[in-house]
Amino acid sequence: MTDEAQTVPANARAIFWICVLLLFTAALGFSIRTGVSGAIKETLLDPYMPMASGEMIAATLGYSFLGFALSLLAISPLLDLFGAKKVVLFSAATFIVGPVLILLSPSAGDGATTYIVLNIGMVVCGLGWGAMEASVNPVTTAIYPEDKTGKLNALHAWWPFGIIVGGLASVFLYEASGVSWQVMIALIIVPAVLCGAWALAQDFPPTETNAKGVPFATMMAEPFKRPGFWIFPAIMFLTASAELAPGSWVDVALTETVGMPGILVLVYVSAIMFVMRHFAGPLERRFSDIGLLCVCTIPAAIGLYLLSLANSPATALLAATAWAIGVCFMWPTMLAAVSRRYPASGPWGIGITGFAGAMAIYAVLPEIGKIYDEAKLEAAGGTEAFAALQPGPELHAALAHAAEQSFQAIAVVPVVLFVVFGLVWLVERARRKA
Repeated sequence: MTDEAQTVPANARAIFWICVLLLFTAALGFSIRTGVSGAIKETLLDPYMPMASGEMIAATLGYSFLGFALSLLAISPLLDLFGAKKVVLFSAATFIVGPVLILLSPSAGDGATTYIVLNIGMVVCGLGWGAMEASVNPVTTAIYPEDKTGKLNALHAWWPFGIIVGGLASVFLYEASGVSWQVMIALIIVPAVLCGAWALAQDFPPTETNAKGVPFATMMAEPFKRPGFWIFPAIMFLTASAELAPGSWVDVALTETVGMPGILVLVYVSAIMFVMRHFAGPLERRFSDIGLLCVCTIPAAIGLYLLSLANSPATALLAATAWAIGVCFMWPTMLAAVSRRYPASGPWGIGITGFAGAMAIYAVLPEIGKIYDEAKLEAAGGTEAFAALQPGPELHAALAHAAEQSFQAIAVVPVVLFVVFGLVWLVERARRKA
């Protein structure tokens, strides 16, 4: 059965918007957890382990990424066995249970117990994030087989929209209006409840592999029978490094150097991505998926390099514009490219690719931080010299140098991707002519 011959369910529109709401919930949760992490550190971790509280909150945030990666890898091959509806409901439930555990952690007992419950809450949130990715992408390709790139980009446009809502809420509700971090965390539960209730009322379609009768063993073996598949998870590792890792870093690196909260730069970038992802379908038909990805690496590299030099709100927004244009199509277009080239791999193939992207964030972000820390100490003249710096021009110069070095290091990734995508495009073009 070809993609075009596959039956589109009558409730495709409702299913798509359930997927949108679930993805939005994951993005909102990610943004809010990041926005209130400083308050969680101050209220829960500083009294318990003041000398190690920074490392502890970084590890706590990292648990959500680890949960994301592991659940995505575990659930993806079993999606047809469980059924997409059950996985969607599981994801919605974890976006309720995870925040509740985070809210209960202060009353769990002593500092050690509080930290354990807090981390369990983060892991549960990450499990829901991975279950969301494991379900909504195969469901979308199943209900819109004729427009995978366009619909996956339209779906993932709501990730930056969730970042926008969560980022603005963090700035204006939490920081400006004094709303407690507990209320902010509780906000995540609202769309999760709505999504779960909506999903209960709908019948979900089978995935492409299920609809075509692809056996489980065939799906699992497909990536290993076709070695060319593995280039795509490797590419996804790099594309996520160019998109999501810097997105998690802008608040730390840019707030001191550009004269505005770094989270607002991320909100601005997310707004551009939300708009542009709705145009991915026509662009993909014009350039091809690999051609589109290759072209996008150019503004991505330029934007990341310019972010390293940004020293004012105007220069930061100019650089962020180029970076946003470059990275906005990468994640969903990579998923669509895998689904189109290896349809028999089904949810498993999409899951492996998404897992590679998730692990990139988990692995690369600490390395960016390490580069940043080493650069600021180098600029200050050593550890003791940096510790002695007071707020002023010297500290600003050290942090600006650190931001420059960290962004320039990651700016190399899109340059590498330009070469990789170019080679893939040439090889596939030669095969079509053969």
